[in-house]
Amino acid sequence: MLDDLLGGKRKSNSQTTQQVKAWVLDILQLEEDTSLMVTELRCTEPGCPPIETVIALLKPSHPTHQYKIHKPVADITLDDVATLATVQPKIVSTTSPQHEEHH
Repeated sequence: MLDDLLGGKRKSNSQTTQQVKAWVLDILQLEEDTSLMVTELRCTEPGCPPIETVIALLKPSHPTHQYKIHKPVADITLDDVATLATVQPKIVSTTSPQHEEHH
């Protein structure tokens, strides 16, 4: 199943992922109770590169903040992560769609 999301078999490089996480923690100055997920996904949207990296910040009782870098994890640089400090994250609702209010 995971292979399907990534568009075929891809070797996980945990050392590279850990480096990206360390950069995110340092640059975004995350609070201790914030969990950090770095996930590589296949992108099927028009104009999107085939693989993108999603960085999600999860904090109890708060909506998830999500950033996307349109590269595989292995290609992410410190400069890529530094730009996250200058952009607004996408806010991902933690409620199910049937419970969201529409204004």
